Amino acid sequence: MQHKSYSLTWIFVLATLTALGPFSIDMYLSALPTMAKDLSVSTADIASTLPAYFLGLAFGQLIYGPLTDHFGRRKPLFIGLSIYLIASLVCALATHLDVLLIARIAQALGGCVGVVVARSAIRDRLEGIEAAQAFSSLMIVQGLAPVLAPLVGSLVLYFVDWRAIFNFLFLFGLMGFVLAWFKFPETLPVERRQQHTVGSAFSSYISLLKDQSFIIPSLASGILMGMMFTYINSASEIFIDHLHISAGWFSVLFAINALGIVFVSNLNRILIKKYSALSLLTFGASLQLIGAVILSVVIFTHHIHVITVMIGLFLIVACVGFIGPNATVLALANQGRRAGQASALLGALQFFFGLVSGGLLYLSPLNLEISVCLVMLLYSVVGTLLIKRIKQQHPMATKLAS
Repeated sequence: MQHKSYSLTWIFVLATLTALGPFSIDMYLSALPTMAKDLSVSTADIASTLPAYFLGLAFGQLIYGPLTDHFGRRKPLFIGLSIYLIASLVCALATHLDVLLIARIAQALGGCVGVVVARSAIRDRLEGIEAAQAFSSLMIVQGLAPVLAPLVGSLVLYFVDWRAIFNFLFLFGLMGFVLAWFKFPETLPVERRQQHTVGSAFSSYISLLKDQSFIIPSLASGILMGMMFTYINSASEIFIDHLHISAGWFSVLFAINALGIVFVSNLNRILIKKYSALSLLTFGASLQLIGAVILSVVIFTHHIHVITVMIGLFLIVACVGFIGPNATVLALANQGRRAGQASALLGALQFFFGLVSGGLLYLSPLNLEISVCLVMLLYSVVGTLLIKRIKQQHPMATKLAS
């Protein structure tokens, strides 16, 4: 293993590409009420741009998977980033909700290439503990991005209007483009590339869905990560509209939960040297379940307060630092030649369950807090049951820490 394949510069480039998603999701959350007023719609209507973004992320990754396995990692990366840049400018200029929705889907379709390429590149060059540590490093970025994004968004909103947020995202995407152009070498040699047609790509996805060593940890990851997206879908409305905190304080609370991801991801990088990926995944899922139970008790007993709600949410969100990297390394362990497609399907499943949670919250006749509790409890229980099956279906699960 060459040292340069895991250099800090290389990880920084991958982290920047990975951060496009969290920044695009979280940076404008505190601006939702302002955007709703400006576009003459409700906050709930503007919040529908979040599921729209998840939709683009889910389907976009499925497209880039076979493309990156066929053409290599660089060419699809720059095509996707170009789409992201154009869509970000359209978002900034949008004057109608429909235009914003379409532009957000396009922004996701372009930006999601970053996370597909980042995961695939790690799988191209690293295995076992090194791969788990690299994925943990990316998870730290995914934790830091939600800390910084709402704070930057609130700061931008304080001085200018919400449109400047999308101009910032354009500049951030441009920085990722330039960094990747000069500092991201191709990681998939020509001899390892797949000769995909549309039919063969579809067949490969079907094969992945049947591969128990891939699909079970991927479903567990998607469902448990879906709890975080349930939180993202509802956080602005719960804290700002229902608990009546300011946009600035919302950014602080959002940052606290995101810092939990950073802390747990760092802890995971240390513990993966001693414990298996499966053990840490199981531990994280158990803490998430406890968080969902605490949140439900608080809501159903009407002890609703910012602090009590935050206790449950912190456990749910922070434990993503255990779930994300360990589920990823388990899912991709046996997928060397089709790492791009496997990475894409893994990511698509995560955002699919985020999209489902958004739909469940939007369609539920119950009030938002109760709906959030029920979705999180459902996701947590199903995810925990899936993890129990991984040990039987994935013979490498307990060996990846050795």
